[in-house]
Amino acid sequence: MREKIKNIDRGILFMLLASLSFAMMGGFAKILTDALPPVEITFFRNIAGVLLVGVTLWRVPLKQKGGRPFLLLFRGTMGFLALLAYFYIMAYIPLGEAVTYNKTSPIFVAIFAYLFLGEKLPKTALLAITLGFIGITLIAKPDGFSLDIYDALGIFSGIGAALAYTSIRELRTYYDTRAIVLSFMGVGTIGPIVLMSIASSIDASPDSMLFAPFIMPTGNQWLMVLAVGIFATISQLLMTKAYELTKAGIVGTISYSNIIFAVIIGTLLGDPIPDIWTFLGIALVIISGVLVTLPKAK
Repeated sequence: MREKIKNIDRGILFMLLASLSFAMMGGFAKILTDALPPVEITFFRNIAGVLLVGVTLWRVPLKQKGGRPFLLLFRGTMGFLALLAYFYIMAYIPLGEAVTYNKTSPIFVAIFAYLFLGEKLPKTALLAITLGFIGITLIAKPDGFSLDIYDALGIFSGIGAALAYTSIRELRTYYDTRAIVLSFMGVGTIGPIVLMSIASSIDASPDSMLFAPFIMPTGNQWLMVLAVGIFATISQLLMTKAYELTKAGIVGTISYSNIIFAVIIGTLLGDPIPDIWTFLGIALVIISGVLVTLPKAK
C-alpha cells in the first residue's frame, strides 16, 4: 500500500512538472509569434521529437503488425493541424485561453468515441459535455451565432487533438507507440516544410496560418526555438512517466494544472488578467475534463 501511494505521489509530481513544461513551451512559442510564423514554430517544435524518436528506433527497432497506414496518416495530420492552430491563436489571444481551448479535447474525445467507436456515454460524461460547451461559450463570448476566427480556431485545436487521440485507440492494436508518435511529429515536420516552400513561390504573408515563408531566426530567437523543442520533449517524457506510475484518471485530472500555469505565464508576458466570465469558463472546462477522466481512476 505504501509503495502504491508513493507511485501515485510520483505520478502526480511528474504530471505537474509535465504541465509546467508544456506551459513553458507555450510561453516561449507565444514570444516567438512576434517574429516567426506559426507554421515555422510548429516545424521547430516537432523536429526535436523526430530526432529523439529516431534515436530510439535506431537502438530498438519497431515491433508491430501495421495495416492501417491511412488511419496513421489521419492521426498525424489532425495532430499537426491542431498544433498549428494552437500556435497561430497564441499571437492573438491570451495564452491561458489558447491552452484552455486545446484542453477541451477530452470533451470531444468522449463524443467521438461514442460516435465512431461505440463507447457508452455515462451520465457524468453527458454532464461534462454540457458544462464544457457552456465554458467554451463563456470564454469565446460569441456575438450572436458568430465566433471570432481565433476562438473558432481555438475550438478546432481541441477538436483536431480529440480526433487524433480517438484514432490512437484503434491504432495502438496495430502499431508501436513510437510509430504513432512519429506519425504526428513526422507530419508536423514535413508538413511545414511543404507549406513554407509553397509560400515562397506564391508570395504569401508571414501572418498566414498555413502558407508563410521561412524566416531565419536570429540571436535570442534561436535560444527560444531551442527552448520550445526542449520543453515540448520534456513534457512528453514526464507525461509518459506519470501515466506509467499512476492511473490515467488521476493523471488526466492533474494535467489541467497546465491551464493554471499558462494563465500565470501569459499574465507575466503581458496578457490581460481574465475577466470573471473567462475565469468561470476556464473553471467549467476544467470541471468537465475532470468529469470525463475521473471514471478512469476507479
